[in-house]
Amino acid sequence: MTSVMVIPVHDNFVYLHACGSGRAFVVDPSDASAVFRTLQQHNLSLAAILATHHHWDHIAGAAELQSKTHCQLIGVDRALVPSPDRVVADGDVLTIGDATVHVIATPGHTRNSVCYYIPTRGGTNGIVYTGDTLFVGGCGRLLEGDARTMWRSLQKLAALPADTLVYCGHDYTLENYEFAVTVDPASRRFQQRLAEVQKAIEYARLTVPSSIGQEKAANVFLQAGSPQIQAALGLADAPPEEVFAELRRRKDQFG
Repeated sequence: MTSVMVIPVHDNFVYLHACGSGRAFVVDPSDASAVFRTLQQHNLSLAAILATHHHWDHIAGAAELQSKTHCQLIGVDRALVPSPDRVVADGDVLTIGDATVHVIATPGHTRNSVCYYIPTRGGTNGIVYTGDTLFVGGCGRLLEGDARTMWRSLQKLAALPADTLVYCGHDYTLENYEFAVTVDPASRRFQQRLAEVQKAIEYARLTVPSSIGQEKAANVFLQAGSPQIQAALGLADAPPEEVFAELRRRKDQFG
C-alpha cells in the first residue's frame, strides 16, 4: 500500500497518509464519509486531522471525524470548527506515528494558510500537501493576501527538493493549463502538459501528484521571473511580484 491515498471529492482532493502501525492522518477532510470508507478499505484507524486552512470545503468533515475517532485536530486558526487541539506555525515539526511533518507558513490564499512537508526518508520521495496555495499548474486565489505575499509563499515551496511530490487541494489542472496556453501559446512546455492532462482525464487517471521540479518547469505562476512570460504579458523587465499579480488577475477573469 502506498503511503498516500487520494480521495477525490467533487473537485477537492482529500488525502490519507499512512503513518505506521495501522494508523493514518488525513489532510483537509471535506467529506467524513469518504474518509471513513477509505480507512475501512485499508484497515486503518485515524491518528490526526491536518488542516491547511480554515475554508469549509477543506474542513467540513473534521467535526464528525474528530467526534467519532477522538483523534487530534491540527490546524492554523482557533476559528476552525471544531477548534483545533493544536495550532501550528511556520517551522513547527509534528511527529505523527512514524511520519515527521514540517509546517511551512504559506499565506496568500488565506492569512494563515500552511503546507505540510514530509522530507525524503528511506529512498522515498518527499511529499508536500499544499492545500490551496500551489496547484498542479496553478495557485490559489488571493482571498486574504496580496500578490507579493503569495509570490513569497510560492518561492518557499519552489525551494523544496525537485523530486518532492506535490499533493494539492483541488483538481483545477485542466483549466490551469488551458489558461497557461493563452498566456504563452508558443510554449512547448505548456502545450505538452495540457496534452498530458487531457490524456489523463480521458483515461480517468488522477492529475496528482505532480512534483516541485515539474511545477517549476511548467507552472505559469512560478514562471513570473521568466523573460519569456514577462514579454508575453507586455511586462518586460518587471519585478516577478508584478508579473505574478498580472497572471493572477488574468486567471481570475479566465475562470
